[in-house]
Amino acid sequence: MTAIRETVAVLDKDEMLTVGQVAEIFGVTVRTLHHYDEIGLLSPSERSYAGYRLYTPGDLERLATIVTYRRLDLSLDEVAALLRGDGSAVEHLRRQRDAVMHKVEELHGLVDAIDRALEREMNEQAATHEDLKEIFGDGFSDEYQSEAQERWGETDAWKQSAKRTKGYTKADWEKIKAEGDAVNEAFVAALEAGLPATSAEAMDAAEAHRVQIETWFYDLDHDFQRNLADMYVADPRFTKTYEDIAPGLAQYVRDAIHANADRHAGAS
Repeated sequence: MTAIRETVAVLDKDEMLTVGQVAEIFGVTVRTLHHYDEIGLLSPSERSYAGYRLYTPGDLERLATIVTYRRLDLSLDEVAALLRGDGSAVEHLRRQRDAVMHKVEELHGLVDAIDRALEREMNEQAATHEDLKEIFGDGFSDEYQSEAQERWGETDAWKQSAKRTKGYTKADWEKIKAEGDAVNEAFVAALEAGLPATSAEAMDAAEAHRVQIETWFYDLDHDFQRNLADMYVADPRFTKTYEDIAPGLAQYVRDAIHANADRHAGAS
């Protein structure tokens, strides 16, 4: 359409083109031009001395308008109705501009919808090993994962955890990491405040630790949690994980978990 209008602008007012020339210059097939002529949508206004039908600059301007509307997916009947409307060339151009802008808005809306669908699909994809390494850093080890599976793979807790986590997305793991960090921060806050592991603050952190594991991984009662707590001081790797956060934290977490389990045992 732009090429047609630009060519029309440089044509001499008396210059005229044949059907073949219009088709070649503007990329519109001869068959299409003949069809437009047959239905009265666009008919060449002049004839040469040899009888060839010729398109005037005004005809080409009308062709540019037709092409614009057709690119907006308007039917030929709709285009004809618009062209039959009264109005100057400026008014026609304004109508075309309005139609184009409406189409642009529709396309922007379509792009937004596609982006939302794409984001939703990506968010619903299970997290990859690379995602887990990005989220947990040194806290995620392929070697440790393999060892843990060999050690506990036949337990009900491991099977339940594997079933739950299989479909977890990157967003899920980011939430798990954030919740775990919050639990550790609660332990550290109680430790650095000089509160004993038997304090309400430390035991509440221990309970939050239990709930988080039970929510995301496997059923965890207080007796089972005691076993985890003992492992935190018995296994040097677990101990180091906590000691890297704060000196003395591994033992403190262990003692707080036991104190919380005693609290709930006494309450039952």
